[in-house]
Amino acid sequence: MNETLQQFINKNTPIIVEKLNAFMAEIEAPETLKSSMAYSINAGGKRIRPLLVLATLEDLGVKSNDALTVACAVEFIHTYSLIHDDLPCMDDDDFRRGKLTNHKVYGEAVAVLAGDALQTFAFDALTELTDTSAQNTIKIIQLLSKASGAGGMVGGQILDIEGEEKQLTLTELETVHLHKTGALLSFCIEAGAILACVNDEKAKQLSMYAKNIGLAFQIQDDILDITATTEELGKTAGSDEASDKTTYPSLLGLQGAQDRLNEHHRLAKQSLSFLGKEESLLALFADYIVQRRF
Repeated sequence: MNETLQQFINKNTPIIVEKLNAFMAEIEAPETLKSSMAYSINAGGKRIRPLLVLATLEDLGVKSNDALTVACAVEFIHTYSLIHDDLPCMDDDDFRRGKLTNHKVYGEAVAVLAGDALQTFAFDALTELTDTSAQNTIKIIQLLSKASGAGGMVGGQILDIEGEEKQLTLTELETVHLHKTGALLSFCIEAGAILACVNDEKAKQLSMYAKNIGLAFQIQDDILDITATTEELGKTAGSDEASDKTTYPSLLGLQGAQDRLNEHHRLAKQSLSFLGKEESLLALFADYIVQRRF
């Protein structure tokens, strides 16, 4: 990993984790529920989504005391989605990030409720923005609602479930991933743009970047499912092929999927030319997403 990006991650990840747990400490709820929520919040992970919020602002040269709160809100949504994805009625996974999944520790009912609580708490956190105008706060709340809800991540999950019963076309597969994975990644960049109060043209370029890294992220996931080990992934490798799921490699072949990944990577970095930086954090994140092994 690039040294500049590694330093950024090393500096900000502990800050994000500390803020997440500060929020968790504020929750008034039965101890079992709080324990289940905290279990998944602290189960590790790369924290890519909250880091992207902070990286967007840093690349734009803007400071906001609300950035960390927005970063935590998206991580609450992401964590809830993982808890629900792992349930027997969904992907039925026993391990996540190398640890037992939430329902394996706390049972299915508690896991469902922990996910529900994290989802709603994300929006509660966004009501605590202090440096952002009321108008922009509403924009961010609305953006997260759309990105995580029926028109975004949840809608993408439905398309993914329905797609397991048939062979998808490339267009259909991209539609699944633009919603299921891409929508929340796009939120991170677009929310950062709102906090930074950028003009419409810059916001459009950042949205193009977000769309392309969202697709690149998923293509790399598909590639890793057949090229990485269970130990590297922290979850069962080969699960896509075992379930006969449509993936980029199954449609395009491994080399074709790699070529597609490289093209989205190129387009993502091209969208950042307006920053005028040879080594922006967002460009380095694009490199990281396509080069990662887990």
